[in-house]
Amino acid sequence: MRISDYIGQACGNLWKKKLRTFLTTSGVVIGIGALVCMFAFGQGVQRNVTEQFNRLDLFNYINVYARGSLRRPGHHHDPDEEGWRAEGGGAADANAPRLDSEFLEKVKKIEGVETAFPELRFPAQIRLGDKEQFTLVQVLSADICRSGPMPLRIGRCYDANEPNGLVISDSLLRRMGVDEPSEAIGRHIEIATLSLDLSLTNILRMVLSPGGQALPIARESYGFTVTGVAERMPFGGMSDVYIAPEAASGMRKLSLTSIWDFFQPTGEAANYPSITVRVKSVKDIAHVKKELESRGYRTWALLDQLDQMRIGFLIMDMVLIAVGMIGVTVASLGIVNTMVMSILERYREIGIMKAVGATDGDVQRIFLFESGTIGLLGGLFGLLLGWLVSAIINEVVNAIMSRQSAPRMEYFSFPWWLCLGAIAFSILISLVAGVFPTRRAARVDPVVALRHD
Repeated sequence: MRISDYIGQACGNLWKKKLRTFLTTSGVVIGIGALVCMFAFGQGVQRNVTEQFNRLDLFNYINVYARGSLRRPGHHHDPDEEGWRAEGGGAADANAPRLDSEFLEKVKKIEGVETAFPELRFPAQIRLGDKEQFTLVQVLSADICRSGPMPLRIGRCYDANEPNGLVISDSLLRRMGVDEPSEAIGRHIEIATLSLDLSLTNILRMVLSPGGQALPIARESYGFTVTGVAERMPFGGMSDVYIAPEAASGMRKLSLTSIWDFFQPTGEAANYPSITVRVKSVKDIAHVKKELESRGYRTWALLDQLDQMRIGFLIMDMVLIAVGMIGVTVASLGIVNTMVMSILERYREIGIMKAVGATDGDVQRIFLFESGTIGLLGGLFGLLLGWLVSAIINEVVNAIMSRQSAPRMEYFSFPWWLCLGAIAFSILISLVAGVFPTRRAARVDPVVALRHD
């Protein structure tokens, strides 16, 4: 028999039992649709995370810490470190290499380094109109602001000749009652900082205050103008406001972002807690890290965690596939049931085919083509069902997130290999499910079958 004969025979037999074929195929459609939908969600999450990291150039950054310096909560620590302790106990190593301005200039001269800047943050009260919010302000030079991974929703980064300009996040604006970022451009913002006041007058006020509850703290306010609104904040998203070093140098402030800053050795105001290095290419990461570590510094790069991220994505995919396979398994049992029932109903027909010369292989191939046809139809319509369900879920989620002023995202991804793989997998599962019934059909004795009523 030719392949066209097998196809015609299979399609004709399936068409005779339209309802049964429809119900069996529907089971395959639902199973494949669920599997495709879940797998597409996993792929969508991976794509969004990877694209966001690439868009922000986060793979091109290295965080540098002084070996022996205290580590703060929120910072990544080395595997040989326990918690956030310093080497050799609880105190910083006085002989450890320092992160100061001299080191910063040396880093910029390393081959493969594009730029480097210190981590300088301080707590402040931000006032816009009659609303106030407490946040962290980061000091960032104008050139880094323009070249760094800071996508602006509207406006621009401040220039070097306007030290009182600042960039603010749209999330902070929303918390302060400004829903439209364009309304913030050009508006006056007040940054209030805290500083130590050890003047004789303040010390006397502390001593003479009832209960001694006065603190040597002074509040200073500084005026700034919004030049840009960022849709997301870079460098870990710890700060919501960015200002130029020229403005920060004239501000009285406590540069304390956590209690660990109290343990910094005295007289080391120029010793930065950490330095961020931007390399020209991801290929330069290994070379620059090796160079910095050879000089006695600790380093951390997001690229180091890429393998762990991939393992996490793989585990997520396996969980989603396991859930989707439940539907595929049920659909496979439906195919087995349909084929067994088809054999019982066509017992005499099988006997006639074998009596006129059909071989066991011919009988097997006829029923395998039937199960394969069910798998093909189930794969095609299952892929369509998965795409439709994903599109609906994506629109609903984006509609909900738009109320929170979140940008639109595609939460599902359908790469070409997923589409072709879904159809091939559906056919394969159907063929596997049809193996037992077809082997049973091939073993039919023609003499017994012809006597069958």
